[in-house]
Amino acid sequence: MLRSYLIRAGSTDKVLRPFSRLGLSPNCWTVLALAFAFIGAAALAAHQLAQGLVLFLLSGFLDMVDGAVARERNLSSARGAFLDGVLDRYVELLLFLGLMAYLGEGASYLSISAVYWILLLTFGALMTSFVRAYADHRGLVKDPEELRRMGGLLERAERLLLLYIGMALGLFRPDWLLVMIALTALLSNATTLQRMAYALSKG
Repeated sequence: MLRSYLIRAGSTDKVLRPFSRLGLSPNCWTVLALAFAFIGAAALAAHQLAQGLVLFLLSGFLDMVDGAVARERNLSSARGAFLDGVLDRYVELLLFLGLMAYLGEGASYLSISAVYWILLLTFGALMTSFVRAYADHRGLVKDPEELRRMGGLLERAERLLLLYIGMALGLFRPDWLLVMIALTALLSNATTLQRMAYALSKG
């Protein structure tokens, strides 16, 4: 939802066009985004929250570059989009694991351990994508436009935005990071329920 409103291919491509002159393929940029996420997760595990935030923001930036380069050089393909989508999920998982390592088992919110909040967040993040794919697989939602409209409260861009805000707040108030993780976990699972209701209404 946020991506479609704020990150429009036409406007971002103009800004990112110079990267197409560096000679790297779109898939190379995709893999670079994953590499920065690995380093970001390592920074979080080393309790370097500011460095982790910067590295994951760079990873997100490179994730936009790969699409812009593909469009600029007419290299867009189903294969590239597939690789990008799969590695996006690994980037997200690395963020979750990094945050889990950063917070440790002792942190809790509403008497619930940070580990459980992050597990709930991971499940919600996976299920939002799964529900859309499974609705398509089972033929409940057949129209591609309707699949895109499943949306919901929190798609990947919104999830990451809330977590990055939480990381930024955590630099000043450590407890706010876990509050934002808990909020994102709850909203992600609410989005799953929204998508389920939408798919069932179409079936």
